[in-house]
Amino acid sequence: MPYQTVKGTYDLLPDQMIRFNMVAQLFRHYLDLYGYSEIRTPVFEYTGVFQKENDTSDMVTKEMYTFSPNGKDSLTLRPEGTAGVIRSFVENKMYGSEDMPVKLGYIEEMFRHERPQKGRQRQFTQMGIECIGDKDPLIDAEVIAFGYFYIRILGLTSIKVLLNSLGDNESRLRYKEELKQYFAEYKDELCTDCQNRLDKNPLRILDCKIDRDKDFVRNAPKMKLTDESAEYFAKVRHYLDLMEIPYEVDDRLVRGLDYYTDTVFEVVSTNEASGSQATIFGGGRYDNLVKEMGGPDISGIGFAIGVERLLILAEAEDIFDYEKGIDCYVINLNKDPDYALNVAEQLRSNSFMTEMDYYGRSLKAQFKSSDRKKARFVIIIGEDEVKDNTVTLKDTLTKAQETVKKEELADRLDQLMEDYYE
Repeated sequence: MPYQTVKGTYDLLPDQMIRFNMVAQLFRHYLDLYGYSEIRTPVFEYTGVFQKENDTSDMVTKEMYTFSPNGKDSLTLRPEGTAGVIRSFVENKMYGSEDMPVKLGYIEEMFRHERPQKGRQRQFTQMGIECIGDKDPLIDAEVIAFGYFYIRILGLTSIKVLLNSLGDNESRLRYKEELKQYFAEYKDELCTDCQNRLDKNPLRILDCKIDRDKDFVRNAPKMKLTDESAEYFAKVRHYLDLMEIPYEVDDRLVRGLDYYTDTVFEVVSTNEASGSQATIFGGGRYDNLVKEMGGPDISGIGFAIGVERLLILAEAEDIFDYEKGIDCYVINLNKDPDYALNVAEQLRSNSFMTEMDYYGRSLKAQFKSSDRKKARFVIIIGEDEVKDNTVTLKDTLTKAQETVKKEELADRLDQLMEDYYE
């Protein structure tokens, strides 16, 4: 019986890799536009990097791949990007930079043990950014703008921005106590997870997939921000308005990780193809995470985009109209491939994507192969071409055909391409 992929994993086949690389390339372009530097962290870390005291998130309590290779150290496959980036930020003393904030971006594999479904796998890729060092509503708005405009330029149009504030430490602690008292009356009606969350982090009850639509959850008290937090949140919205980024304030948005403070946000798809997995990307500000990792008392903000879900939505909105083709296909009609190989390598050394026939097939079969590979030019080599040190060059767009000296071939191809696109 042949082997198959492990449940929750998948292959990225060549056609899919083209799309994957397109979204990744555009993301890296946006890293440059907004002044971010790319970072790569290890695929596994000490478990404590991800697991914090009293953390009630599903990711930490249910979904992490944790192992102990020596029976002593507890290690975990990376389930999300922020914690590892902050660990690196602290360990490498990036907080000593004279030019704050430090802006870091990543494109990395993540691992979570959850029920696989469309757009949600156990091994998946996230692209994300972290802006660490200063706390300012202008930074919050710019981080949201990065993600929003990236998605729009990629081509997605059926989207909306959801925005909320979880308040500063004072606001949040006061709100947690208020929710504890409120939900205590309904404890028996809460799901098992939310009964555990009640004492540790009742905020998480507000977006529980099981309980969130129950009337008593819908009628829960709303967050009352301190004057300082309310002013901060108002400035974030002001800057988004200035950049003409539409948003909705959703006072039940708390996000899935427990370290968020103040601004939290999600960009969701309104396309029917998104199904139940509507979130394209989300994130928020974290005031305490750097300090908890052993660094100074400074704040950060970031977001992460799930690439698999993004590709599903991009395909649903039909934004991929790119078909990969090559520049040249070398047709060899001689038994000896030496001359054809020499021509092919000459073309490659001049940056022309070039394929050639390896099997000595018929002229008709080789032309069919060049068509399948969408070759712009066909280079035909027969006995006369080898004897005269030439090639026969055919332009598949104009259908023109000519004889060219081998050493002049690269220059002639450059000229033909330049003339065509003028």
